[in-house]
Amino acid sequence: MANYLKRPNGTEDVTPKNIHKWLTVEKVVRETAECFGFSEIRVPTFETTELFQRSVGETTDVVQKEMYSVTAKETVYTLRPEGTAGTIRAMLQNGMLAEALPQKVFYILSCFRHERPQAGRLREFHQFGIEMAGSASPYADADVIMVAKQILDTLGLKNISLHINSIGCPKCRSKYFDALRTYFSDYTETLCETCQGRMQRNPMRILDCKSPICKEIAANAPKITDFLCEECREHFATFRGALDAMGVEYIVDPTIVRGLDYYTKTVFEFITTDIGAQGTVCAGGRYDGLIEQLGGQAVPALGFGMGLERLILTMEHQGCEFLEPSRCELYIAPMDEAARPEAMRLAMTLRQSGSRVEYDLANRTFKAQMKYADKLGADYLLVLGSDELATKQAKLKNMKTGEQIPISLGDDFEDAYNDIVLADMFRDETLENLLDPRS
Repeated sequence: MANYLKRPNGTEDVTPKNIHKWLTVEKVVRETAECFGFSEIRVPTFETTELFQRSVGETTDVVQKEMYSVTAKETVYTLRPEGTAGTIRAMLQNGMLAEALPQKVFYILSCFRHERPQAGRLREFHQFGIEMAGSASPYADADVIMVAKQILDTLGLKNISLHINSIGCPKCRSKYFDALRTYFSDYTETLCETCQGRMQRNPMRILDCKSPICKEIAANAPKITDFLCEECREHFATFRGALDAMGVEYIVDPTIVRGLDYYTKTVFEFITTDIGAQGTVCAGGRYDGLIEQLGGQAVPALGFGMGLERLILTMEHQGCEFLEPSRCELYIAPMDEAARPEAMRLAMTLRQSGSRVEYDLANRTFKAQMKYADKLGADYLLVLGSDELATKQAKLKNMKTGEQIPISLGDDFEDAYNDIVLADMFRDETLENLLDPRS
């Protein structure tokens, strides 16, 4: 058994073999967010622990069980367990909320939670998220959902259902909490220890508990939608009307309550069953009280988070298409030591213009170089020997067709190479069109 050190449990390596999948998703989420007017923001990997205690909520599993924290010179810091709190902190600290509203940002970042690793759920995971601050309109809720939907549609995902709910405002929840306490009081001894502690502080957190026993008890608990105030009821109705107007199918799901304390009114999830048990690929909603809770003025806000690992896993299960992996365009094979400087010069000439070019750096035999070029999947091969060096002429071999085309190695090498590549591309596209019955 190998004795080298292994990666920590609950983390994953993304090797060059799979990086194209990540680049596919990152490209789509970035471009889609920008189409909706969102700009990228980058925030620190760790924050003061107080930020998450005040925003996420001290009664949540995240704060109570899952955070990675460390004390440094009497200050307690925590690796971010989610992206919203740090992003809102950054918007406040950098004066963004004093500018034209709404402010709309997106991020792609890593998060950390100490929980049991499983399919699509890791201790270090990556998240794409958007945050919109400064709009109380239910149409903003619908617009945020459309960002997520367009991403999922662009990636080609199927069998994804949108579940929505309203968890009301503090006014609604006061009455709802009383109803929950009354209901759960009959099960005080049966609930897990954590949920017993939540009874008085925040009984709605019991609905989000992962314990099978607590889930079974919570299944028949009162529904928040029966306790909405008039304002929250109207907001939810207008929001649903906006989705209807855009032809978006959805399921009203009263069981969605959120595990984070900063959510109010609209909450939603995009759910798939294609990765085993029911899996959420995107979750979000409105959190109108968060900015004030973190020391700012009362500014409404909303957003969502999308786990990239779970998204990629779902795409793999459904056979979705990814961008083609980057591969070697040209492999230059020097026949002897005298040809190596020229191989390096030619490679650098093309690399400076953006081509991916490699040449032998391992003193391979010519036969071994041919095998290596084939393993790299090189599009073209250029052999350099004494004759090529003397005449400044060589042959560029198309590895797909076997065709060998004369090419100058002089000052016009770059232009000659690009002309050949473009001609081959045009020929391939023309052939595809001729074979395509739709053309």
